[in-house]
Amino acid sequence: MNNKLVTLIGGGGFLGRYVAQGLLKAGARVRIAQRDPRQAFFLKPLGGLGQTQFVAADVTRPDTIARAVADADAVVNLVGSFAGDLQRIHVDGARAVAEAAQGAGAAALVHVSAIGADADSASNYARTKGEAEAAVRDAFANATILRPSTVFGREDQFINRFAGMVSRLPVVPVLRAGARFQPVYVGDVASAVVAALGDPARFGGRMFELGGPEVLTMLEIQQRIATHVGRAPTFLPLPDAAGAILSKVPGGPLTGDQWLLLQRDSVVSAGHDGLTALGVARTPFDAVAPGWLVRYRKAGRFSLLNRASD
Repeated sequence: MNNKLVTLIGGGGFLGRYVAQGLLKAGARVRIAQRDPRQAFFLKPLGGLGQTQFVAADVTRPDTIARAVADADAVVNLVGSFAGDLQRIHVDGARAVAEAAQGAGAAALVHVSAIGADADSASNYARTKGEAEAAVRDAFANATILRPSTVFGREDQFINRFAGMVSRLPVVPVLRAGARFQPVYVGDVASAVVAALGDPARFGGRMFELGGPEVLTMLEIQQRIATHVGRAPTFLPLPDAAGAILSKVPGGPLTGDQWLLLQRDSVVSAGHDGLTALGVARTPFDAVAPGWLVRYRKAGRFSLLNRASD
């Protein structure tokens, strides 16, 4: 990737910042494209002089995408959302990125989808993710599609949300306690993106499912979080009937579409370990989570000092 120009669509987001760091470390020039480039300026110090560029782009406006990928050697589409017009964002947006990458003569395109993407799904999120994959294939046949399970990391909105609940509630209600996930570390997903970009002849035109080394239920994830934040709340698994009702309450803990997503496990299919195929070692949750979950401890980082002296 040395001196290659890579455009990251949505590069200032949660996953994007890690992909940018991986590419900068590999010597690539990185062009961060998103609606408000100023939100990604924190990436500037990570690269050398002239190694980072920032442009305004919106996947719902194809003309801006065409400008963002002009002269790029490779393109990565990181855009995803649980809210808004998902047909425009996921499907039309992915098509616009793929067509622009093809028109610009890019040698590689990586499209980040999700495990569970299915054009026939009842979930609007999963359905549009599945339709997006087909749209990408139609426009850029050699694209690499990555389907991660739930991605976790310091800035995520999944583990941190539950950590906040576990740290302050004596009783924690758990929806879909038996739903299974294969949480994958954000740094590993970023490494998978970099690996796919680096060898399009080998990885182009293929789909990889990405999952961490452990399969955990929703309840087990929250119990693991409790261990790391030094709390022991009572976990109260809720019946599915209660979850279905809560998903219909305006401003409730989850939307109806998110409830539909929870009906299907988010785990890698048997024989489809994408991280291993891409040459990426899988990072265990317990190896990295304590580094940021410590802030949810009663005494923060000082609690580590207290434990060490006990």
